[in-house]
Amino acid sequence: MTKSNKITEKYSVMNHVYTSIRKYGDIRDVYIPHSSVFYIRSLIERDTGVRYTLKHVEEAMKAEGWTD
Repeated sequence: MTKSNKITEKYSVMNHVYTSIRKYGDIRDVYIPHSSVFYIRSLIERDTGVRYTLKHVEEAMKAEGWTD
């Protein structure tokens, strides 16, 4: 992942945080996946070179029987 991709991804999360704060006064509208999802995604990327979205990885994990 290049530095510009990391920055864009961080700003996307920050946009969700700030939008939720403006709308509700807190971050109730921001969903942060379980840490296992981040870990599994990094393993998949390391082994295959493909970077899936967190949502895609989480859905695949749930389809395989994972529960958080």
